[in-house]
Amino acid sequence: MHDRLIGQYLTLEEFCTCTQTYQKYADQIDPYPKNWEETILALGALCEHIVDPVIDEFGQERFQLTYGFCSADLKRWLAKKDPVTGVKHGVASPDRDQHMAHEVNRKGNYYCSRLGAAGDFRIVDLSSDELVDWIVARELPFDSLYFYGAERPIHVSYGPQQKRDLWAFTARGTPTRYAIGPQGG
Repeated sequence: MHDRLIGQYLTLEEFCTCTQTYQKYADQIDPYPKNWEETILALGALCEHIVDPVIDEFGQERFQLTYGFCSADLKRWLAKKDPVTGVKHGVASPDRDQHMAHEVNRKGNYYCSRLGAAGDFRIVDLSSDELVDWIVARELPFDSLYFYGAERPIHVSYGPQQKRDLWAFTARGTPTRYAIGPQGG
């Protein structure tokens, strides 16, 4: 079941187990969806409209998924601090980043009311600003795209809104509108 393809190239397992936090604490985290049917459809749509076209263009061997689906277990672990460094394992913003796809909380509400799904990825030997420019030029129907820097992965979500919001982040993490092309990216 976990080796099933989500889109043309990636398996559910790859989408759910790619984070460093999961890899470090795999024996303590259930990385898979609970709201199976809806979440699988959302992840499939993300792959069909965003991930698969990127892999078609740049090749599967160059594609690196760094953060895919975030389960409720993974969300809890990302919020914890490493006992050695005292630094949080990661950042989860389930109410807006769409990594939890269509998962629901204990009250039966979606973690993210925007729905859809998200993935963070990069292409080996391609700057992320060039990747963003390619995605925009191909008019891929994303919801939100976050640019963190030329050498860092990008975040792309696909959902019903398809707002095509582009954001860059300052060194302190402040979001700013991302400008397309040579002057901005």
